[in-house]
Amino acid sequence: MSSRIVKLVLFLFLMFAALLFTAAAALAQGSSLTPTQIHTVERAVTAFLSQEHAPSVSVAIVKDGKLAWTGVYGFSDLENSVPAKTSTMYRLASISKPITATAVMQLAEAGKLDLDAPVQKYCPAYPAKQWPITARELLGHLAGVRHYKHPEEWRSTQHYASLVESLDFFKADPLDFEPGTRFQYSTFGFSILGCEVEGASGMQFMDYVQQKIFTAAGMEHIQTDDTFAMIPNRARGYRKTAKGDVINTYLADTSNKIPGGGMISTATDLANFAIANLQGTLTTPATREKMWTAQTTRDGKATGYGLGWGIGALKGHKEISHSGGQPGTSTELALLPDLNLAAAVMVNMEEAPATDLATEILTHLVP
Repeated sequence: MSSRIVKLVLFLFLMFAALLFTAAAALAQGSSLTPTQIHTVERAVTAFLSQEHAPSVSVAIVKDGKLAWTGVYGFSDLENSVPAKTSTMYRLASISKPITATAVMQLAEAGKLDLDAPVQKYCPAYPAKQWPITARELLGHLAGVRHYKHPEEWRSTQHYASLVESLDFFKADPLDFEPGTRFQYSTFGFSILGCEVEGASGMQFMDYVQQKIFTAAGMEHIQTDDTFAMIPNRARGYRKTAKGDVINTYLADTSNKIPGGGMISTATDLANFAIANLQGTLTTPATREKMWTAQTTRDGKATGYGLGWGIGALKGHKEISHSGGQPGTSTELALLPDLNLAAAVMVNMEEAPATDLATEILTHLVP
C-alpha cells in the first residue's frame, strides 16, 4: 500500500472519530431545531467534509431570532489530531466588513460621521486622490480604491502596529476609477473606513467595536487575528494542492486589513452578531434598512451589495449575507430577515465553498 493511501486511510479514520465526538457534543446541547432538521443539517455537513476534504467545519444556526443549534465537526489541528470545538477560533476574513460597516453607521446615526463628507475629514492619514471619496462609496465598494494586485498581497507577512500605519500598504496608489461609476470590491477601502471610525469616535478601532458592537451583541470571543498573540483554540489553517492533498496554508499576517478582514472568532459569535442585527440591537431599523438595500452605480445599475452586506434572495426571501476567504479559512454568514433565520459556517481551509453549505442549510430550514 502506498504512503499516500495510508495517509488517506488515517485521515478518514481520524475524521470519523472526530465526527462521532463532536456530533455527540452537539446533540447533547439541546436545540430548538427538530430531530429531522438536525439530521438534515448534519448530513449536509458530513457530505461537505467528505467532498471537500475539509479539516473542520463549525456551524451555528439562528431560528426565530435565537441561537437554535451549534455543531462542529473534524479537526482544528490535523497534525496533532485536535478535534474542533464550539470554542474553536477561525479567521473571519471578509465577514469583518459588516462589523466595520455597523460601526460606521452607528457613528452616522449619532451625528459624528457624515457619510457623504470626504474621508479626509475623519481620516487625514489617507491622502486626497484625483477625485474625492466618501464613506458611503467605500461601504458600497463604489469608491475606486484598489483591491489586491497579486497573490503576494493576499498572503502578506508584513506586520503593522496600527490601523493608520496599515494604510501605507496602499495609500500611495491612485483610485482605479471615478467614484460611483462602477462596483469594485475592495478590502483596503474598509481600512479607510476603520480609520474614519477612529477619527470620528476618538477611540482606537478595536476598542470602539469591542464596546459598541461585540459587548452589545454578546460576542464573547472575537478579537484581532494577531499573528503574534497567544489565542486559545485558534484553528490551524489549511489549503488543498492541485492534486487534492490537504497541506498547511501560507503564512499570512492580516494586520494590513483588520477592518476588512483581520478578525478571528467562533461561529457562535457570528450567530450572535446575526441575532443583534435581526433584533435591531446595534442600529435603528431605518439604518439597518439602508445597509440592507443594494446600492446603484451612477447610471442606475444595481450592484447586489448594500452598505457592508451582500444583498440576494433565497427561495423567494430576501437574503443578507457576507462571505470570507483568506489563507487558511472560508466563512459565510447568511440571514433571512423576514424569517428570523440565519446560518454561520466557518471552515479552516481556504477556497472551500462555505457559502454553498450555508445556502444548503438555510434551504432545508425555510418553511
